[in-house]
Amino acid sequence: MIAQVVPVLFAFGSNLGGRGDTIRAAQRELAATEGIANFTASPLRETVALTLAGPDPLAPKYVNGVAVADTTLGPHALLDVMQRLEHEFGRVRGERWADRTLDIDLILFGGRVISDERLTVPHPRAHERDFVLAPWLALDPNAVLMGHGRVAELLERIGDTTAPFAEEPAPAQSDTGHTGANDGGS
Repeated sequence: MIAQVVPVLFAFGSNLGGRGDTIRAAQRELAATEGIANFTASPLRETVALTLAGPDPLAPKYVNGVAVADTTLGPHALLDVMQRLEHEFGRVRGERWADRTLDIDLILFGGRVISDERLTVPHPRAHERDFVLAPWLALDPNAVLMGHGRVAELLERIGDTTAPFAEEPAPAQSDTGHTGANDGGS
């Protein structure tokens, strides 16, 4: 029996540590996972943290992006891979919408609707999240969110508060291999 190939859409977020590096490393690992092919990531965007109380400009900012891929994995097997990666990159599950090193959401799994105790697809809030819609639109100007319509129209309706992410600079290297600007010289 040949496994069915299903197109999927992932969303990534991080507001702790090396945010962009963490997302890109997790994307590389996800892309290298058996059963995942044709992985293409969006440009990264930066946003104000969204908490249970609403946007919090005092909290560490998030870096977000999306990626499309094809998979032969089932939705729960894919969720297991995503949660394993979150754990490997230091994600600690606690308070809902708390700061995190890595968050990976499954936004779409082909044209399937899934709703159980572990997984809801399409993602129930993707249509109101500019940090999902803006990078997705950059990746695919014709994108459509199942059950909600064209991504361009959804983003226009809610507004885009995201900004291009300027990659975080790597620590400076001295000739002796120490990091930092002051290596104790003259």
